[in-house]
This record gives sequence, C-alpha cells and structure tokens, in this order.
Amino acid sequence: MTDRPRKYPGPDHPITVTPTGRRVVVTAGGKVVADTRAALSLQESTYPVAQYVPLTDVDQSLLERSSTTTYCPFKGEATYYSLPGAADAIWEYQDPYDAVAAIKGHVAFYPDRVDGITVED
Repeated sequence: MTDRPRKYPGPDHPITVTPTGRRVVVTAGGKVVADTRAALSLQESTYPVAQYVPLTDVDQSLLERSSTTTYCPFKGEATYYSLPGAADAIWEYQDPYDAVAAIKGHVAFYPDRVDGITVED
C-alpha cells in the first residue's frame, strides 16, 4: 500500500542478513518442524537475531496459512502460518524490500511459540 511509511536500514537502524553457516533445527509440539543448513541470520538493530529458514526445509504438512498480516517499514508486509497448537508461530515476507531481499522464500519462527530453535555449533 502506498500510504505505509517505508524506511531504509542505516546507522540508526542497521539490518544485516548473513548465512548462519550452521545447522538450524526448529521443534514444535514435540516434532521437528524445520531442519536446515541453509538458514540466514537477520540482525535488525538491537533485536535478537532471527533465523530465517528456507520454506523448502520446513515440514509444510504442519503449516496452516493464517489470515494475519503485519507491516514492517524496513522489510515489508509479513504473512503468517500457524502450527498445531501455536497460532501465528511463523512469519514470512513473500515480497521483502530490497535491503532484505535475501529472506524471500524463507520463514522465521517466534521462539515463544515453538519448543525450540537450536543453532548447532
């Protein structure tokens, strides 16, 4: 939408996207939901690092598309998936802004809505 503010990362609000370089495993409801060696680490300002996992490395049989959407002026519009027993546990930027274009095709998980997000050594 054109009425939404759009901001760009910079010194006051840096955003970096880098390959995690390690195996990332996400569990929820006692099941492995995602397992990848191709995750991306997104560091935005002072927020905790978010692991973005390729959607192809997620057990999509567990996902249910949600009607929830949110907007980030730095990344764009997010859409959500729910897991059994965990509403809106996963978000995705299907058409992210250029500064974070690398996260296209990836999803991230709310740590408090899944059992765990493990980044192995």
